[in-house]
Amino acid sequence: MATLQADSGKKDVRQRGHSAIDFKSATTGVAAKTMRNELNRMVSGETDAQKRKIFEAEMQSFFLLFNRFLTERAKGEKLDWEKINPPQPEQVRPYAVLDNVDPSILNKLAVLKLNGGLGTTMGCVGPKSIIEVREGMTFLDLSVRQIEHLNEKYNVNVPFILMNSFNTDEDTARIIQKYQNHNINILTFNQSRYPRVDKESLLPCPKETSSDKANWYPPGHGDIFDALTNSGLLDKLIAAGKEYIFISNVDNLGAVVDLNIMQTMIDAQAEYVMEVTDKTKADVKGGTIIDYEGKARLLEVAQVPKDHLDEFCSTRKFKIFNTNNIWCNLKAIKRVMDEDALNLEIIVNNKVTDGGQAVIQLETAIGAAIKHFDSAIGINVPRSRFLPVKSCSDLLLIKSKLYNLEHGVLTMDKSREFGGTPVVKLGDQFKKVANFEKRFKSIPNITELDHLTVAGDVSFGKGVRLAGTCIIVANEGNKIMIPDGTNLENKLITGNLSIIDH
Repeated sequence: MATLQADSGKKDVRQRGHSAIDFKSATTGVAAKTMRNELNRMVSGETDAQKRKIFEAEMQSFFLLFNRFLTERAKGEKLDWEKINPPQPEQVRPYAVLDNVDPSILNKLAVLKLNGGLGTTMGCVGPKSIIEVREGMTFLDLSVRQIEHLNEKYNVNVPFILMNSFNTDEDTARIIQKYQNHNINILTFNQSRYPRVDKESLLPCPKETSSDKANWYPPGHGDIFDALTNSGLLDKLIAAGKEYIFISNVDNLGAVVDLNIMQTMIDAQAEYVMEVTDKTKADVKGGTIIDYEGKARLLEVAQVPKDHLDEFCSTRKFKIFNTNNIWCNLKAIKRVMDEDALNLEIIVNNKVTDGGQAVIQLETAIGAAIKHFDSAIGINVPRSRFLPVKSCSDLLLIKSKLYNLEHGVLTMDKSREFGGTPVVKLGDQFKKVANFEKRFKSIPNITELDHLTVAGDVSFGKGVRLAGTCIIVANEGNKIMIPDGTNLENKLITGNLSIIDH
């Protein structure tokens, strides 16, 4: 088997059909022509030949997306709600533990983490993947440990790939140097960099390729297919004998390699597998697999007409949601890209810049690609495979003794008597990781917790136990300190106090 080498920084931009389209052939009105001229001007202004080649491919892909946005907006086409049905039994299969799976199939696998996000929502600078989540280890450390253990245990060579954005690329390149002596082959590539569009003029915000970062954006994880192809990595993986790729968000700590899912994919000859799991009240807005004219598709909340929102959010008709753990056949990706068949639903993300400018970002989601692959299926996986850390409320769960950690994999402790995780809602004072850490001398014992709400200036001592439903609210200007060793079960605490009697 050929050995995969990390890129030297240069990209072999392949001129596929859609990326080789001449901008001048577009004739979709004034906005499209004006955008085309602005993009052409920026491309011609790039003097470095290699950079210009990469930038031109990105701008051609962006222009096609922008052109389609204009066309769809003019037509006003939407999904026909009457044709939307829950998935058929053959479209979403139950998770199955299979007998005698041959682990050598792992030699055909590559694992990819979506690593384009920053840790700003949790008050951190740099890639989100470098936030410490457990025992001094970051998201990235845990992922690397998982793959390294997999390679050692089964004597296989599963490469670990990071899709960075222009926001995370430089920091990640520095950080991964520490894994040089590990039993793991780490590869990185960048997703595309698209120009933000002024909402009023429909013109690109950047004037030059070197314009400030704030004028650009990474266009969602649906861009993975373009970026894998343009970087040349798709061809490299196939040439090295890889047939499957497992893709997940870097902050989903439940997304570990599962031989049962991989074997199910192979047995079903499915080119695409989306892991779904049962909805809870916390997941009502998550995208879901639907049956649309006999084909599996992804339905996102943004596509739902307002008068059908309640129906979408209920668990009666739509019982599952997309975890964004995706398995794909690499040769099938190549076929879809070579045929220019990819046509992902556009997500229009409205933003306001720090300077008050209203802009739009045209994005796509990887889940929407399900309709383009043969025999695509969903697998209804256990909830344990969906363990995202989007906030410090999630971080409290991960840091607690609710989970055991082994070889980078988190598993729920057996002492937890009932299924599911507690509902934890921490207030604004806990929003940033640094503040969160200051407010806990040690992470409380929450093995028997059902629900925790904390608001206001609250802090916790060492060895605190929380059980049942606990609500702790310090009113404005007040402060609550939970002392060391406190035992709270089904308690409501408000006002301004330090508990002494416990």
